[in-house]
Amino acid sequence: MHISSLPSPCGIGTMGRAAYEFADFLAEAGQSCWQVLPLSPTGFGDSPYQCFSSFAGNPYFIDLDLLEEDGLLKKSEYSGIDWGRDPLRTDYGKLYKNRYPVLRAACRRLLSGNTADYELFCRQNAFWLDDYALFMSLKDHFCGIAWTDWDTALRKREASAVNRARAGLDSDISFWKAVQYLFFRQWNALHSYTHRLGISIIGDLPIYVAPDSCDIWASPDYFQLDEQMRPTYVAGCPPDGFSEDGQLWGNPLYRWDKIRSDGYAWWIRRVAQQFEIYDVLRIDHFRGFDEYYAIPCGAKNARNGEWRRGPGIELFRALDNSLGKRSYIAEDLGFLTDSVRELLRECGFPGMKVLQFAFDSREESDYLPHNFTRDCVAYTGTHDNDTINGWFKNAPGADAAKARDYLRITGGESLPRAMITAVWASVADVAITTIQDILELDGSARMNVPGTQGGNWLWRTKNGSLKSETAEWLLHITQLYGRK
Repeated sequence: MHISSLPSPCGIGTMGRAAYEFADFLAEAGQSCWQVLPLSPTGFGDSPYQCFSSFAGNPYFIDLDLLEEDGLLKKSEYSGIDWGRDPLRTDYGKLYKNRYPVLRAACRRLLSGNTADYELFCRQNAFWLDDYALFMSLKDHFCGIAWTDWDTALRKREASAVNRARAGLDSDISFWKAVQYLFFRQWNALHSYTHRLGISIIGDLPIYVAPDSCDIWASPDYFQLDEQMRPTYVAGCPPDGFSEDGQLWGNPLYRWDKIRSDGYAWWIRRVAQQFEIYDVLRIDHFRGFDEYYAIPCGAKNARNGEWRRGPGIELFRALDNSLGKRSYIAEDLGFLTDSVRELLRECGFPGMKVLQFAFDSREESDYLPHNFTRDCVAYTGTHDNDTINGWFKNAPGADAAKARDYLRITGGESLPRAMITAVWASVADVAITTIQDILELDGSARMNVPGTQGGNWLWRTKNGSLKSETAEWLLHITQLYGRK
């Protein structure tokens, strides 16, 4: 359940009442984990995997009712605003237009009062916050265009131009810092509440950062860029049985030689900050740390890329040496080479098993529960999958028939509950399902269709949809299969 998918009267899910109620539902149902998508501020396409910063929090998730309770807003300043017509779909255009004037009003009140806590936050997070606040202020100044199209002096971070910008945009910089203070104040309160309920938060770490991000603007030496600060090679995946052109993601690639020479300091700071807000970290596209696919920038598809060596075990040893042993999940889906398997073994991270991928009628699958080993995390599906009901409707007939046979579905039983039960009954260390499948929704509730733009990341839950009967059923199978 991503934060954006929670019910709210203000256009998108937030860290307010509905988030606490969802945590209560998990506790009532005997659950111990809540997995979310990346919490960073979304940019082009509204994807949580393409963000303006990998350190910052999404301003849209700040709950306005909580700000009103704190005396930072008046109800009249946000209650009559058009946040979108459909309570089950996020209207990001309305949010972009209407959210920031409300947050500016709250931040003005915050900054006019006792700012000791805010100033402490700014000092503790200066290593990313100073650059981020300036970056967002400059984006506003340049009407939202990408940093690669800014004036040359600012694009290249010439000291005199940056100093002039800091002085001239001082009030905007304070606003963006205050927004981050409010985000993390609300998030830390919610995270503390889940801990009191015995619930851990599983976060999600994208391997790459967005082209239009503060991460690249502030640390260009760590990325494969030309003299004009534009990417030379970008990320993606080669052609396969699902796509004859492959996948062209477009993210700038890392200069692992430079990152290694700095003792992996940038990655250590990034992961350390993530573990301040999460308890467990899912590492996206794990195989990219063994080998990554490099596509010439400007290519129309991913056909002509090449595989290059990643940092391998050296990066994860540096993380362990600096941060100590932490809890990770490796997203090891797709085609895996022997070297990727060896890296996973060396790291000791549990990999992922996704039940929806198990029912190819042409071959046996490692994703079938009877082939699981304990050291894995089993999912019915992820944010990139259709819902279970949607999958059964659209899967090849032979695959759906195999699934029905394997799951012993002979009549009108609930298809989602049959799949959830199979994952819960497995030997996997952790079993996870999606809120859409708990609610037994159809394919219209799908969160994302990989490789497509537009229409993704919009779905939201209906207020009051989490019933006690659902919690009772989930608690029953959790106790039945020894997961509580």
